[in-house]
Amino acid sequence: MFPRFIGLAIVCVVAALLSVCLGSECIPVSELWNYFFSKDPINSVHAGIIEFIRIPRTFTAIIAGASLAVAGLIMQTLFRNALADPFVLGINSGASLGVAILVLLLGVSGVEWMEGFGVKSGLSMVASSACGATVVLVVVFFLSRYVDMMTLLIIGLIIGYATSALVSVLMFLSLPERLQTFLNWSFGNFGNVDWRDARTFSAVCLMGVVLAVLAAKPLNALLLGETYAKSLGVNVRLLRWQLIVSSALLAGAVTAYCGPIGFIGVAVPHLCRSYLRSIDHRLLIPTCMVTGSIVALVADIIARVPGTDLTLPLNAVTALIGAPVVLFVLLKRRNIQSEFTK
Repeated sequence: MFPRFIGLAIVCVVAALLSVCLGSECIPVSELWNYFFSKDPINSVHAGIIEFIRIPRTFTAIIAGASLAVAGLIMQTLFRNALADPFVLGINSGASLGVAILVLLLGVSGVEWMEGFGVKSGLSMVASSACGATVVLVVVFFLSRYVDMMTLLIIGLIIGYATSALVSVLMFLSLPERLQTFLNWSFGNFGNVDWRDARTFSAVCLMGVVLAVLAAKPLNALLLGETYAKSLGVNVRLLRWQLIVSSALLAGAVTAYCGPIGFIGVAVPHLCRSYLRSIDHRLLIPTCMVTGSIVALVADIIARVPGTDLTLPLNAVTALIGAPVVLFVLLKRRNIQSEFTK
């Protein structure tokens, strides 16, 4: 398994270097080398692009891809459903509703209102997204005390449908310029995080990953059913809360800072299971982190359309490049659902 993981790590490093070099302004590898390892001066414009645009964007893509992949893995195991993703509990829809209320309903007055609470205008969409996701998370936490996991899954879907309906109404009634702003956010973008925001973003994601890593062995037991997990001494109720909090931190942070990024959370866990031929979460979690980063980096590079000023919607790119791959994996492993129903 170790050589396979090293191979993925090398691919991730190469993808990160390409992410820094490629874009509307392509930067030669030699200048990138001089920027990091040599005292030789490089083009000042290229130096500014590398330091303030490309490196933060690449760092964001790595963190976001890893976070969504881990969140998708633990949600698939928790619900024992091959199609579960990080947003299955409605966190994504809640975040979208928060941004929709700020941008489509309140507009400039909403930004000014948030500034009154000390939130800078550049972070207003992040704050509104986090608030929307938090409200949904509180509702899910409250209801999880009274229902089983399958019912909670249905509740998450219902919350998602309800909030999506409210967002649709706001979009229908909104002014065109506000609608364009919201649509740009909903397309997803790794370029919205600067060095000031990166610390908070990475810290929240790190907390989510730590919670997932600590639950690796109980997750393996949970694959065989809750009764079996309880017989091994696993506190299933506490484990549920831990996994929900982990997924909420990971998916909520990514959605708040980058917008709703689809596909990665549902697809990468399947790719990693196929690649490793294992369902051991002690191996799957780090592999999902690296693979998720690779997928996010590649999708972001394609979305930029290197050498042009055109930028494609990131969500469209992740779906277009990922759907055929995932379909191939699912058809190749026809009994994939059995991994969640043993």
